[in-house]
Amino acid sequence: MLESVKIQRRQSEIRQSLAELVAKPEPTEDETRSMDTLDKEYRANETRYRAALIAEDEERRDAKGELETRSDREWSELMGRFEMRQVALALDEGRKLDGPTAEIVEELRERGGYRGVPVPWEALEVRAGETIASGTPDPIQTRPIIDRLFPDSVASRMGAQMISIDHGEIEWPVVTQGASVGWQASETGAVGSPQAFQTTDKALAPDQTLGVQMKITRKTLKQSGSALEQAVRRDMNSAMAVEMDRVVFLGSGSSGEPLGVIAGAATYGITDTDLGAAPTWSAFRSAVVRFMLANAAGSPSAVRLMLRPEVWDAMDASYIDAGTAVTEWDRLAKNVSTIAMTTNGLATPTGTPAASKALLTTNAGGVAPIFVGKWGAVDLIRDPFTDAASGGLRITALATLDVTVARPKQLEVVSGIQ
Repeated sequence: MLESVKIQRRQSEIRQSLAELVAKPEPTEDETRSMDTLDKEYRANETRYRAALIAEDEERRDAKGELETRSDREWSELMGRFEMRQVALALDEGRKLDGPTAEIVEELRERGGYRGVPVPWEALEVRAGETIASGTPDPIQTRPIIDRLFPDSVASRMGAQMISIDHGEIEWPVVTQGASVGWQASETGAVGSPQAFQTTDKALAPDQTLGVQMKITRKTLKQSGSALEQAVRRDMNSAMAVEMDRVVFLGSGSSGEPLGVIAGAATYGITDTDLGAAPTWSAFRSAVVRFMLANAAGSPSAVRLMLRPEVWDAMDASYIDAGTAVTEWDRLAKNVSTIAMTTNGLATPTGTPAASKALLTTNAGGVAPIFVGKWGAVDLIRDPFTDAASGGLRITALATLDVTVARPKQLEVVSGIQ
């Protein structure tokens, strides 16, 4: 307890005692001496109280940073103790949740409705240290959500930001027209005509739901806790990571899928340049220059590039000069700091000759090029009947997601890479 609070409480006790003594019409000598003693203590405490406030104010300033981050850190540490095996056993046997797992599930239920058991996205993290002999979980320190979910996600490497939404829709007003500038041509002339401040809304809507189904056998359910923990996390993590990476870039916008940034480049207003030739550094350099001319990137190092392994193969086999060992890939890797290769986020090359696509993105002014919205937590629903004959359990995980682009100038598609 703070010293100032202790002093305040003592002062309140002194005032109460003095009030009782003063109310007596003829106090005894002992009561008179007691009043004198209490009065001296009260005045001394006033000085101590002011000193305590000054000292505690300095302590508060010193601890300000810790106090501001303590709640987030405590929540992350609580998430680190969430046990997927408790959820699996609750769905299979009806076992009661307890500890941090029960606390987290209860809080998630208060925020939204779930048919099954809500599982926080942070729980899908594949944790280190949970297969040691003692079986005591030792999770790694949590990180930002997009990295914590899928550390090797291509979407995260391309700068996509995951947005947590409790319910409803969320939108970002993006400025399309603003202030105008101009010089006064004459002493009495105007400095130019003003133009209206205009924005366009970029919305995320809970219209697309991703379903992940898994089968947990009776043997798995009877295994040790850490083994089940890792198996469930690993299975859900990989399945959701692969599909989310795909739809962020290649989502069709139909059949329940959100519209991906490459498949929906025309809809989002993203520039799509047809290279129609073999990949070279000069071709990608031209795309980087277009970024810089659009004020989206300040240097080549600010650009992120995503391409297929076939493009790397072609560029690494193309030498600048027969007398040197420098390839087109060497020049590209030297200038572009972040290059992500994927077979999931980009479609397989087609045509004759086979042609692929590439995507360039950049963060401008702290704004991510791609937003991925997720609503609430992952909803786990049990099906104990389908595999009842073998004693197994089927689980369906439902996650509501959407994708949008804030500013199309922060992205560019290069197609026709032969």
